[in-house]
Amino acid sequence: MKNETFTTVAVFQYSSEAQIIKGRLESDGIEVFLADNLTIDTDPLVSNAIGGVKLKVLSTQVAEAKEILNSIQPYAIDDEGNALNCPNCMSTDVELFSTIKDIKSFFWFIFGFLFSSLPFYTKHKYMCDVCGTEFDIK
Repeated sequence: MKNETFTTVAVFQYSSEAQIIKGRLESDGIEVFLADNLTIDTDPLVSNAIGGVKLKVLSTQVAEAKEILNSIQPYAIDDEGNALNCPNCMSTDVELFSTIKDIKSFFWFIFGFLFSSLPFYTKHKYMCDVCGTEFDIK
């Protein structure tokens, strides 16, 4: 048996994102392994601390996997299915993220932390990956 090694080709904050990409790569015959997905599924708040879910492929298939990953267009869409554009630079390279910058979000974060419960309120915003602008769509 030869020694097969895996190489990390992508990192995701949540395992659901990694599972979707894993399925896409496996459908093209690439052997895929996810690392730290069970830990993050158990406690999503540790994702940044442990470096997210690592998507690993066989070292011999890295080039093919990266080609497929580069062909996937990451973008956010509005309620009508249209790509969101950054209001500053008009880029479509926009992602949804959660924040606790306002007082209401901060209060619920502290409450959840102290009483080991899930957060009841989080503020969702979009951020442009090109210029870093944060914005709401409504």
